[in-house]
Amino acid sequence: MTPVPTVRRVLGDGPFAEIGEPARAVVDGRSRTVAVGGDLGYVQWSGSGTADSRWTGYRIGVYERDGLRCRHLVRSRYPVRCLAFHPALPLLAVGTGRYDGGYAFEGELLLIDLDSGAVVSALEHPREVLDVRWRDASALRLVLAPYDDHENPRAAEQGHTVVVDRADWSAVGPRGVGARELRAPAHPFVRADHGAPARRTLADLATGAGGPPWSPRRRVWAVEGMRDGRVLAALDGVLAEAWLPSGERCWAVEDEEGGRQLVPASDGASVWTNAERLGRRKGRHWETSPTRLARIAVDTGRVLETLSPGVFTVLVPGDRRRTILRPSGGRRKQPAALLMFDLEGPESGSGDGPAADCPVDGPDVGGFDLFNHPFPVRRASRPYVLVGTDPDAPHRDKWVTAVAADGTLRRLFPHSWVPQEHHFGGPAAEIGPSLVYAGAVHHGHGLQPGGAYVVRRSLDGEVRWQHRTDHPATALDTDGETVYVAYNTGALTALDADDGSVRWHTDLKVDGTPTTALSLAVAPAGHLLVGTVDGRILVMSEAPLGAGH
Repeated sequence: MTPVPTVRRVLGDGPFAEIGEPARAVVDGRSRTVAVGGDLGYVQWSGSGTADSRWTGYRIGVYERDGLRCRHLVRSRYPVRCLAFHPALPLLAVGTGRYDGGYAFEGELLLIDLDSGAVVSALEHPREVLDVRWRDASALRLVLAPYDDHENPRAAEQGHTVVVDRADWSAVGPRGVGARELRAPAHPFVRADHGAPARRTLADLATGAGGPPWSPRRRVWAVEGMRDGRVLAALDGVLAEAWLPSGERCWAVEDEEGGRQLVPASDGASVWTNAERLGRRKGRHWETSPTRLARIAVDTGRVLETLSPGVFTVLVPGDRRRTILRPSGGRRKQPAALLMFDLEGPESGSGDGPAADCPVDGPDVGGFDLFNHPFPVRRASRPYVLVGTDPDAPHRDKWVTAVAADGTLRRLFPHSWVPQEHHFGGPAAEIGPSLVYAGAVHHGHGLQPGGAYVVRRSLDGEVRWQHRTDHPATALDTDGETVYVAYNTGALTALDADDGSVRWHTDLKVDGTPTTALSLAVAPAGHLLVGTVDGRILVMSEAPLGAGH
């Protein structure tokens, strides 16, 4: 196999990066250890939800008090509610859980060995654990949510307190705490939000360690490499940012939600980016801020122009003369036609002028949903979209469709090459007269083993090769010889572009701690840029980076 590239530089790094938004933090003076429960968030946005299957963003990080090095990182199925260090053993008790949205309060009691990192799920049946406290070395006090809210409208305001005794808690195995031990009457229980205290704790620890002021970075949705070695990124809370080859961030354009796509403009000196817009409750009503889609100067970070399409849209790359937007967001009465804006916009940031005010009528492409229609094609020589043949059910019988220079649509081939299968969309790239793309096969019981894939197809629809996997891809790019694919498990795979064989496979890690790629790009210099779910940007290459990289 080809040698696996290694992480040569980490941009946007900082203490506690691995856990995302903190929900709970506890410091143990005896072991000089810090435990943090957090949430990296979902790996979907209004323009794409294809990578969220089987994903969980809940994390438990165990850090050394001195230096704040991450010793262990644990994935959790449920949000972290509480943490407690054992008074004598190298053991951490973690309570997790949530309401399933319709009936049950599910969760786990996790026991984490602080020496080995081994994890035991100790409850016989799923149960949300609201609070954990050690009374002494053998007695663990738990507050559990009710099993469900059946005929109990106040279930979300109640807890059941029990004390579980074990002579040696390090010997407790999976499902070692039986349901009968958890029987107790209900009593009122207030579910406090510990997020703000957790943030203060981490900020104080970071300051005490001599670092800069702490604030969490979040999901990096897009990365791009420039020919001069600079790196661009779009992430939560930041519309776009730029990093110098030295590793210094030279500018950032902040935004209430953050950028989701980066599409280099044809002038080579600016980049288009669009911002997510989520509804926020204002009293009894939900309000959504105006959409923000901007062209930003790469050198300075100055916003050159802003488009106001009126609806949330995704950027469709591949057109050299126009900016093409596809309305998205899943609204039933949303526009179904592409919006085409002339690229000859103003050089001021006012948003006034041809690009902002004079969209060209585009072809009707039908409705868009974030599972069926995402098809962002990197290195596209022309725009590509997925279009269904049934206007009343646009998710069915989708075709890979090219947008011609005159704005007309040309069907190329059915998205699914197996007639009886329905395929979801995913990231893609163009290689000569062919497309390579990732997707997943719909199944009534969810994603099945081997149900995710990467396929290369000629523009007449011929399948040149396919590579089957068990988990969906988060990102994909190519240098023409190798296809790089990131998965929501944290895996990164390189496939031979000619035959689809595996050149190498690795699990992404930073200083030995796992992470997951949300975006990736092959930089002009040949190294690989990886944007992670925890807000970092990894610069990977087989050889050490030169001064201009």
